[in-house]
Amino acid sequence: MVKILFIFTSHDQLLGDEKHEHPTGYYLSEAAHPYHEFKQAGYELVAASPKGGAVPLDKSSIEAGKDDDVCQQFLKNADSQEFVKNTKKLSDIDPKAEGFDAIFYPGGHGPCFDLPGDAHSQAIIRNVFESGRPVSAVCHAPIVLVDVKLSDGSYILKGRKATCFTNEEEEAVKMTKMIPYLPETRMIERGANFEKTEPWSPKVVVDKNGGILVTGQNPNSAEPLAKELIKLLA
Repeated sequence: MVKILFIFTSHDQLLGDEKHEHPTGYYLSEAAHPYHEFKQAGYELVAASPKGGAVPLDKSSIEAGKDDDVCQQFLKNADSQEFVKNTKKLSDIDPKAEGFDAIFYPGGHGPCFDLPGDAHSQAIIRNVFESGRPVSAVCHAPIVLVDVKLSDGSYILKGRKATCFTNEEEEAVKMTKMIPYLPETRMIERGANFEKTEPWSPKVVVDKNGGILVTGQNPNSAEPLAKELIKLLA
């Protein structure tokens, strides 16, 4: 059976949000749709996060997903709720991710804070990538790649195609000053051959240069990214 490791954020507070007026976390549709597609494919799924336990959900994404049947099912289903409320501590996951066929990072603004600098996350990404297994992330989550270096000391993004939530999309939601840095800008600084499409349109980029990177631009890219990953794993 194919086995995928979901790596969630544990971060729930935006930059300068001391009053907690705008709690953040993972974005509902970016977890729900891949979860649904992978379950439909018969995959085994395991969830982890830096702190372990329940992971924070971006409340705005609940409103955004109110008419989305897959999102509503994810919120109401006992198995999917157990999945996000009882995650393993990331540091307890084998850094070589032995036994997993791929890793996937759901987006949301949360990953911008606690995952790029997480040494254990970096080690998992490097080891999975160098073993030829897919490393995938959607929307803001490709930010987890920006500080990952391969065994030869080069940045994983250098010279490789990738995408993420764009600067234009970030400006549209007026969140540019509430995260440490803009994912698109930092990915380009790390040498990525950045690709993008019109704001909110689905965009999935697959790079097979020395390993497999699968990145999606925005929430609407989560389902097609999952389907692309299923094709790769087949």
